[in-house]
Amino acid sequence: MKEIPPANAVPVPRTDNTRFVRIERVVKKFGDSVAVNDVSLDVAKNELFALLGSSGCGKSTLLRMLAGFESTTSGRIYVDGEDLAALPPYRRPVNMMFQSYALFPHMSVEANVAFGLRQEGTPKNEIRERVADALNLVQMSRYAQRKPHQLSGGQQQRVALARSLVKRPKLLLLDEPMSALDKKIRQKTQLELVSIIEKVDVTCVMVTHDQEEAMTMANRLAVMSEGRIVQTGSPSEVYEFPNSRFSAEFIGSTNLFEGRVVEDEPDYIFVESDDLDVRLHVSHGITGPLGMPVGISVRPERVRVSREKPGTPHNWARGVVSDVAYMGSYSLYHVRLPGGKVVMSNLSSSQLMSEGALAWNDDVYVSWSSASGVVVTQ
Repeated sequence: MKEIPPANAVPVPRTDNTRFVRIERVVKKFGDSVAVNDVSLDVAKNELFALLGSSGCGKSTLLRMLAGFESTTSGRIYVDGEDLAALPPYRRPVNMMFQSYALFPHMSVEANVAFGLRQEGTPKNEIRERVADALNLVQMSRYAQRKPHQLSGGQQQRVALARSLVKRPKLLLLDEPMSALDKKIRQKTQLELVSIIEKVDVTCVMVTHDQEEAMTMANRLAVMSEGRIVQTGSPSEVYEFPNSRFSAEFIGSTNLFEGRVVEDEPDYIFVESDDLDVRLHVSHGITGPLGMPVGISVRPERVRVSREKPGTPHNWARGVVSDVAYMGSYSLYHVRLPGGKVVMSNLSSSQLMSEGALAWNDDVYVSWSSASGVVVTQ
């Protein structure tokens, strides 16, 4: 029987592949509290997109609205041109892999994966074939008769993924997919999960607070804060060109120098900062008046540390090594400037060999190139 759409449904043409998922001015309120505040976002077909932010930023609420577990206060959500507002969770072309995996402990792996298909009344032969294909995809066929408690955390995650994919959703939602795994397994599983998702015709939206996870897995990501999207782009774009102080400090680590623009040309600017005795030079211009307050973000891996005074008239400071953390392939140096500001520098093992070992309380100079700084005005 053909289903009749609700009277208030808005007919929307099928989207192109660059706007497969469309979130349009979505707001979610819980009483007087605004969890998601006027969010608009497009996700391309077959893209793995990450929502990244700290706890309470609204990313999980947005994911739950996509799944249908929360309703929108206002705004629209479309998947492949279909308005999801009137559809309950079980009617949406969406499946969600939960943070806890939510496997049924009394069922075998095979039964867990088949559960959703059985609930839908899928023919037995089709269930058998689709479950076998899904388990083969996640390399869990030989564990089909085991119970969840007989599996490792990584294996349980694969079963949960197979259960999500076996229904062939158009949109797969991942809620903190690696949080239950220890670091070593997590790093290996991140790449495996991406590889599996790339093999199937599915678009994926992932929620995480782990920056490394988002940077490793996602094609694009959105940084969220206080219910809003602060910045959207590829991992390299967001890391290398933060558009605000929040993005610069939330994604990775950065040295942020506050100052005022004293010279602005099309291909460079000079900034005076109370943190430094010399001017900051950035090799690109901005649009703004002289005296405008700005921040200059310089990533720790772009900062050099040396006993020798740099030969440039800008972008350097004298300081004292206040802390050193050995990280294996590199060492993280904290250099305290005369005014009290601490500058971070990641020095690789090869750099340390060429410079010679630097120790606590050594007098040093920190410096960086004009291309290493990024101006942030927000």
